[in-house]
Amino acid sequence: MLNRFARALFTRIFRPIAAFLVRRHVSPDVVTLVGTLGVTGGALAFYPRGEFFWGTVVITLFVFSDLIDGTMARMTERSSRWGAWLDSTLDRVGDAAVFGGLVMYFAGTGDDLLLAGLSLYCLASGAVVSYARARAEGLGMTADVGITERADRLVAILVCTGLDGLGVPYVQALALWALAVGSTVTIGQRTLAVRRQALAELP
Repeated sequence: MLNRFARALFTRIFRPIAAFLVRRHVSPDVVTLVGTLGVTGGALAFYPRGEFFWGTVVITLFVFSDLIDGTMARMTERSSRWGAWLDSTLDRVGDAAVFGGLVMYFAGTGDDLLLAGLSLYCLASGAVVSYARARAEGLGMTADVGITERADRLVAILVCTGLDGLGVPYVQALALWALAVGSTVTIGQRTLAVRRQALAELP
């Protein structure tokens, strides 16, 4: 959920926690599930009510479980296709809760149907970005190009939503517009990448 440098930094920070959980025989899958429940609960409990700052704090705390469970899996040499699938699938659940919570707010007390629609578009287009890559890999091709990865989308919306909760104007709306454009461009980039590979395979 972070760029390579930040991920390495936070992995070192959370390594003692991962080691503690491993010693207590906690499964990485349990950490993955708890992290997803925390992100989902935080997003749906706080965001629809417009409590953006504290909602972001809660979500961010649980987001780091994504680093902890991966570190635990490497420590215990329990990395597996099941764990990778579970982590990736539940990441999408958390993303949907974050943007879904914003949709609920803007469609309700936020009273801004434009931003509600924009949040919904970010939710849907983000899912398509991830699906395009997964489907390409399932067909033996690659689609790892694009200007907006999942980490970029999540960090941008959490930071800007948290700032909005502190009273900083316009940043959340700007982030939604930027993510909508970025996701659309990324879908186009991945479509072209797969199209080129498919044409190269033709006799």
